[in-house]
Amino acid sequence: MDAQLIAFTGVSAGLVAMPGADFTVVVRNALVSRRAGIACALGIGAGLLVHVALAVLGVAAVLAAVPALFRALQMVGGLYVLYLGVQTLRQRRSEVADTREDSTGRPLRQGFVTNALNPKASLTFLSVLPQFVPAGAPALPRTLLLALIVLAIALVWFQVVALLVDRLGRWLRRPRVARAVTTVTGVALTAFGVGLLAGPLTAL
Repeated sequence: MDAQLIAFTGVSAGLVAMPGADFTVVVRNALVSRRAGIACALGIGAGLLVHVALAVLGVAAVLAAVPALFRALQMVGGLYVLYLGVQTLRQRRSEVADTREDSTGRPLRQGFVTNALNPKASLTFLSVLPQFVPAGAPALPRTLLLALIVLAIALVWFQVVALLVDRLGRWLRRPRVARAVTTVTGVALTAFGVGLLAGPLTAL
């Protein structure tokens, strides 16, 4: 395995593991059930496929070149994450119990939308991937390989997060602990949403 791929894998692992809206929404769903957490993690992986396609096709360059489009996507993503945060803060213990009866569709959709509506992910792909394409090498095959590495790391990492939260589920679902975790998760999602909105709003 060449040194560039090893270095890229390390950089990607750090970027993926960095706490953010993706991490928080997986924890939120994993507290409901293992199935919900795993479905949400798979949704995030599906969202990453969107950014992989954008980066490979060069559409992500348009986001970088057209600030208005980038700000619009930031606002849409920020509003969605803010919505999840407010909903989490309003959540009650009885609602958690009811949610366990739901299909995996809602957590899968939440994971997908949270990731897919984050234009920063596309710009991260666009800025990081070219640094690890050797000079003179065919760009498309190498970029696809790098993108697949990121996708694999993300799928493994968020599945591990979901399973760890589920493993600690009995303790985390104690009424007092559950309320505290739900509050922290809701505040975190709300803060991420506000942060995504702050950038484009201050740029107006």
